[in-house]
This record gives sequence, structure tokens and C-alpha cells, in this order.
Amino acid sequence: MKTLTDHLSQYATYHRDRRNIVTHFVGIPMIVLSVVVLLARPSFFVAGLPVSLATLAVIAATLYYLRLDLRLGAVMAALLLGCLLLAQATAPLSLGAWATLGVGLFVVGWVIQFVGHIFEGRKPAFVDDISGLIIGPLFVVAEAGFLLALRPELEAQIEQRAGPVRSGRAGPTQAR
Repeated sequence: MKTLTDHLSQYATYHRDRRNIVTHFVGIPMIVLSVVVLLARPSFFVAGLPVSLATLAVIAATLYYLRLDLRLGAVMAALLLGCLLLAQATAPLSLGAWATLGVGLFVVGWVIQFVGHIFEGRKPAFVDDISGLIIGPLFVVAEAGFLLALRPELEAQIEQRAGPVRSGRAGPTQAR
């Protein structure tokens, strides 16, 4: 079973250009929110309570993230809960408004992602390993933590395996 460091290091090898990482700070949250929005409308009842596919997906993803790392998993749980609350607020919208919001966020988020990979000069991680789709949001949270000087030991382990982050300008490779 892969560890947190294994997953993040593998994902990081596809994300060493700072511009690509920046696009992920925008695109990935849009994609995650879009998926939760699109899963929030279909619901069914369990023990008399309405349950959406979004609720089940958020629970499953949260459990997965917590299994990998309690601290990052707790942050992901809070962020996913926020997405779920926003998504539940969209569920009562008209079908057109709800679908436009969900699909629009999804498409724009992916366009931003692919622009980042043009900067990177490398295909997205999920093309080689589908688990990149669930690790991407965790990568963004970890990178945000690194920017705040949190978890320097994890950052060092990832950089040791994946290499330093490049500035994105032509010239020699520069570490953060």
C-alpha cells in the first residue's frame, strides 16, 4: 500500500514547474467543487433522511485522505465539507442553472489544468495513474502547507524523490 509520501512524490514528478502548480491551485478546487455540485442533486432516502451521491463521495474521499495522513486528511475533510455545503445550496436551482454551474466549473477547471501542463511540458499525472485524480486535491493542500512552512519534512522527502520546483523561466533549474 502506498504511503502519503509515495503518492505525493509520484504526483509531484508531473508538477515541478511553479506555473503548473499555480494553475492547480485554481483548477483543482474548481474541478472538485464541480464534481460535488453535479453529485449533489441526485439523492435518495436512507432511514428517512435524504442522502446525495455527493455526501457519499465526500465521506469516501475523506476516509481515504484520513487513512493517508490525519493532519492533511482533516484539512481535506473541512474543505470537502465546505464544497458539500456549497453544492447542496445549488441542488435546488433550476436544472439549467445547476447543470451550467457544475459543467461550467468542470470545463473551466480542466482548461486551467491543461494550460498548466503546457507550462510543465508533461502530461497530467492521472494519464499514467488514475489515482492522480484523487491525489491532486491533496497535493494542492500539501503545497499550500509548504508555502506556509508547514510539514518541511514531508516537503523535503517529496523534493528528494521528485526534484526541486522550477521557477518556470528559461534558464537553470531553481529550487524554491
